[in-house]
Amino acid sequence: MTTRATARGPARTSLEGTSVDVLICGASFAGLAVARELAGCGADVLVVDRYEIGERPTSACATPTPWLAAMGVSEAASQEIPQMRFTTPHGSVRYRLPWSWSSFDYRRLCELLYEQSDARFATAKVDGRLENGYPAPGEPIAVSTDRGVIRSALVVDALGWRRVLGSGGYQPPDAPLSRGLEVHPPVGPEPTTDLDVWLERSLVRRGYGWCVPAKGEARVGVGSYDPAQHVRESTVDLVERLEMEPVRYQGNWFPHRLRAATEDGVFFAGDSAGHCFALSGEGIRTAFYFGIACGRELRAVIEQGRSRGDALERYRSFSAGHRRAFAVALGLQRLIPALPPRLLTLGLRVMNRRWILERAFGWYLDQAHPSFAGLDQLNR
Repeated sequence: MTTRATARGPARTSLEGTSVDVLICGASFAGLAVARELAGCGADVLVVDRYEIGERPTSACATPTPWLAAMGVSEAASQEIPQMRFTTPHGSVRYRLPWSWSSFDYRRLCELLYEQSDARFATAKVDGRLENGYPAPGEPIAVSTDRGVIRSALVVDALGWRRVLGSGGYQPPDAPLSRGLEVHPPVGPEPTTDLDVWLERSLVRRGYGWCVPAKGEARVGVGSYDPAQHVRESTVDLVERLEMEPVRYQGNWFPHRLRAATEDGVFFAGDSAGHCFALSGEGIRTAFYFGIACGRELRAVIEQGRSRGDALERYRSFSAGHRRAFAVALGLQRLIPALPPRLLTLGLRVMNRRWILERAFGWYLDQAHPSFAGLDQLNR
């Protein structure tokens, strides 16, 4: 179980009255991508999170390999995975992808992202906003934490699916959330080179199982699109089928519907804005992608004198411009579990043509392409 590493004793000083240029709430993929994008802009940037940087992973930690290079974090890679294998009750199909996945070390990747920023960091639990409603021009937003109130004119919520700085409730099982649980058993010296996916209703009625190789360990889990369906028993069943031990549990909820990327003067990035693809449940590269976009708008406020309102509108429009791709993924998430298993197996086999794979997986990567990480030099 993760131990909370909040500052204690003499190190636990009050943050009451702190005022900064940019406040980023959340120190995982999205929040650190925002901070990285602000490096060198001269702003006083503060990142706060309940846990230390890199302390608490909640996902299988795999992403398209080109994104690790684009973000300058290839050092954190554990294993490159060039193939995916999909298994149904009626057989398996292996795809050689036009690009590869890579598993990675969560702590090291977060550390590398933070090292590329010049932000300050403090451990603090964010409780919410002091006042609701859109702030007046020039008026800072007051964010309440367990170490005091922090004020900033530019505030980012990258705290995850709870959308802490938003208004209204967003709780499972009523919210559009999927749930996942995984374990991390050790593996032998010759691990698989496939990212395995199981589409079996006997395992999970609406969802999938996975096994991600990570050089010395396997990341085995089950995700359910139905937030009311528990997945612990299914996860254990899958691990035992693979003749491994269910050890080192971790899990989380993840969104499968796009949400507004701004609300009442606050920028939302990553899971707090629903920046997680339905069907695949992939949210790491989209957290990078939208975090970069958010950081660029904040940078324009600081360096070019744009208004907060203009930055909010531009970022809102950028995120909403991806609505069609997210809707397609959600439609597939609803369709695929409803297909008869034999028809699904046939469809997977038909897809195993080079031109189909390149087109399908090329489209998928294009929705948050790693080349976006290098466009900042063109915009400054």
